[in-house]
Amino acid sequence: MTLGHIHSIESMGLVDGPGIRTVVFLQGCNLRCCFCHNPDTWTKEGKISLSPEELVAKLSRFKPYYGEKGGVTFSGGEPLLQKEFLLETLKLCKENGISTCLDSAGCGTGDYARILQYTDLVLLDIKHYTPDGYRKITGRPMGEIKVFLQALAKAETKLWIRHVVVPGLTDGDSHLAGLREYLKTLKNVERVELLPYHVLGVYKYKDLAIPYKLEGVPPMEPEKLKKWQELMNEDLQK
Repeated sequence: MTLGHIHSIESMGLVDGPGIRTVVFLQGCNLRCCFCHNPDTWTKEGKISLSPEELVAKLSRFKPYYGEKGGVTFSGGEPLLQKEFLLETLKLCKENGISTCLDSAGCGTGDYARILQYTDLVLLDIKHYTPDGYRKITGRPMGEIKVFLQALAKAETKLWIRHVVVPGLTDGDSHLAGLREYLKTLKNVERVELLPYHVLGVYKYKDLAIPYKLEGVPPMEPEKLKKWQELMNEDLQK
């Protein structure tokens, strides 16, 4: 029996896809992003172990709250790392009339075509659009996300793009202009969200005795991103 390693389940998520959603945070991530606010999801050991059937039984209880737009979002960590569990769970969600969304950085272990068959929307976290910038932020090469982007284009999966804007790292006009041009090369993008850097998860690093790479970097002011977010979303209407 396939078991999923789950960090936590949020029953009334309002910012992880359209409508009211249940957000399932899966364990495991191969990236080590300098601004990650969930370092407690890096390891593959979860606080909760459930079969796909057990999880979908839980999700089905929330169906009355989903309405026409809501559903379930699989986040993490990196949900694509638990591909067999994810695939089986997505299938059961579709069989039970539950809309599905992946909140992902596109860094799993392949088999993306099968997974995307049962995925209505992907919230894709673009860490950086250049190889050097990507490695600086994540500690990894960006080869895997390129594979995932190819699978997304082939499957014609709907995309919402997310990008964390960090003072002194990804907040300059030249960087954001480059991101804007990069996003124009992607297919099926419906929305762009520029996420201001915050420090709400810094305490977790202290609890886990992990050095925090952005110590002293101040939170990003959301209003500074308004112009660029408007421009990037206006591009989608052209």
